[in-house]
Amino acid sequence: MSTLLIGCWSKDGTVLSITASHQVADGDQAALNALTRPAFANGANWACEFDVDNHRHAVQRAYEEFARDDDTWVDDTVDHFEPV
Repeated sequence: MSTLLIGCWSKDGTVLSITASHQVADGDQAALNALTRPAFANGANWACEFDVDNHRHAVQRAYEEFARDDDTWVDDTVDHFEPV
């Protein structure tokens, strides 16, 4: 299983807000499309599938891979997990 995180970067690019989290079969492109298309139509502008089966591990990876080195922050509005 993988975890798909969906979210939105702030207008100034300093905060990535995670607004949805879904467990999907690894590489299931049809499921990824079915989940991301409506989210993007409703304002999301970021999504990433992580090869982990735990929401918190996925948020930590999102922080490490997309935010930490750019002095930005990940705001997990789903489970309120704070990455380190």
